[in-house]
Amino acid sequence: MWRSLLLILLLMFSFCPTAISQESKETAEEARQRLAPPATLNSPRATMETFLHAMNDIKRGDPERIVDAMTTLDLSGVNQLVRKERGRDLAWMLLEVMDRTRIVDTKRLPTRTTGKPYLFSNYKSGAIQIVQMEDGRWLFDREGVDKLPLILDELATTKKVKGDERETNYLPLHLRLREQIPERFKARDFLLENWQWFGILLIILIGVVADKLISLFLRGLVRGWKNRTSSTEFRALSDQVLRPFGLMVMAVIWWIGINLLGLGEESLLILLVAVKFLASLSGVWAAYRLVDIVAIYMMRRALSTDNKFDDALVPLIPKTLKIFITVIGFVFIADNINVDISSLLAGLGLGGLAFALAAKDMVQNLFGSITVLMDRTFSVGDWVIVGSVEGSVERIGFRSTRIRTFYNSVVTVPNSKFITADVDNMGERRFRRLSCKLSLTYDTSPDRIEAFCEGIRELIRQHPYMRKDYYQVYLNEFAASSLNVLLYVFWETPEWNTELRERHRFLLDILRLAKRLGVEFAFPTQTLYMRKEEYSEALPESMQQDQAFERGRKEAIAIVSESTGLGVKPAPVIFPPV
Repeated sequence: MWRSLLLILLLMFSFCPTAISQESKETAEEARQRLAPPATLNSPRATMETFLHAMNDIKRGDPERIVDAMTTLDLSGVNQLVRKERGRDLAWMLLEVMDRTRIVDTKRLPTRTTGKPYLFSNYKSGAIQIVQMEDGRWLFDREGVDKLPLILDELATTKKVKGDERETNYLPLHLRLREQIPERFKARDFLLENWQWFGILLIILIGVVADKLISLFLRGLVRGWKNRTSSTEFRALSDQVLRPFGLMVMAVIWWIGINLLGLGEESLLILLVAVKFLASLSGVWAAYRLVDIVAIYMMRRALSTDNKFDDALVPLIPKTLKIFITVIGFVFIADNINVDISSLLAGLGLGGLAFALAAKDMVQNLFGSITVLMDRTFSVGDWVIVGSVEGSVERIGFRSTRIRTFYNSVVTVPNSKFITADVDNMGERRFRRLSCKLSLTYDTSPDRIEAFCEGIRELIRQHPYMRKDYYQVYLNEFAASSLNVLLYVFWETPEWNTELRERHRFLLDILRLAKRLGVEFAFPTQTLYMRKEEYSEALPESMQQDQAFERGRKEAIAIVSESTGLGVKPAPVIFPPV
């Protein structure tokens, strides 16, 4: 057996190098395919054709082709935050430079995939050439791309070789404006050209004016709406509730305007990132305000229904929407400042375990709130008892539930507690019980007690909120200083206030009944009686035990025959149907 096992191991090891080498060959082949440049960029001719065809397609009405044109430029020297905006301008500048240099005949361009760079033309400010990158792509080199603004200024007075002036309509606005601006405004006295400073000032002014006008219009709109509505919740809204929309319009105007000025990379980086951030924040703020308005409307609709489930669910919807809006805003900001979301999520995944441990209580509270909502453990307004906390549910949140105690304090209970805690929901009671004892004095006659108990039963039958199918009113106990009548009744009331009112009415009617029947209520006392007279039918002191038993049985038979009758079995207590 050992020899067979050794032979198998030798065979496995003999095949492993072959398999490994074959796998290595496949991996190397895949790597070469992966690193091979695309056909559109694998030679100087392919790169030039890709660029010119993309720009011509843009002129024909396909603006999305600007992305293909930008792929032919080496933009590694441009900050990634403004690479998209700056790359678009540089592509148009390159086309203008070519149109003012010579007609490009792509058939004369080399098709070699390796070798020295292809020089398009030399200028005083620099050279435009196509060079091969380390990954095999042929691109317009970085130095020439960076010098394009200077080269274009150098050729400002040179006419296009084709002589088609209508093609300027396809150029970005700042390039067309710059051609019409006098030379004295193109001077660069401080960081930017003078005409760009005037443009920034004008754009800021237009944005501020638009913000003020839209804010005034929306404020008047909100005031008119508040005057027409009868809802106190909507009337409580501020007139500035839609103020963020003015800021958002201002930020959008600035965003568009800055892109029209053709600013340099450094200036564009600072201004555009700031404006994008302002637009994102104002958009999130405006969405928050809209959610607040929608929440008021939804709460009004929820309160107008008898179902209490929506009363607890509606307050959670605005919070969920705001969290969703925050996530969308975060992704939007990250996308506009070119943050790699996938890398960020991967980084968060590395700390996922630590985050999960830190957020353990938060997750438990979230599942607790879901448990409360799905099981309908309680609703807003219910009277609940949770451990040592007793009170009325005021708000159900994602993390905790607020309970207003009966001494008007607020207790915040984590929702995780509701997963395992015993919750006594007093608000779900169909009937509200009263169990007590009415203490009567010992000198109350049996007939009066009978009349009093039956009178209370009739009160129960007459009171509209009292349960008619189950109640108990009986003489129940000989106490130390009273005859106790058990009173065990229920009210079918929707809430506590009605219960208190009906209990008040019922107890007052019992007092009135007792007064009319001459029944007095006892209170704990000790009375010492000293009596000398004797009963006329008192038992003799020398009565034998047999005689005493006989006398007791005789009197008991007489009492039963007078009350219910001898040999008569009363029927069970059956309440009439309601």
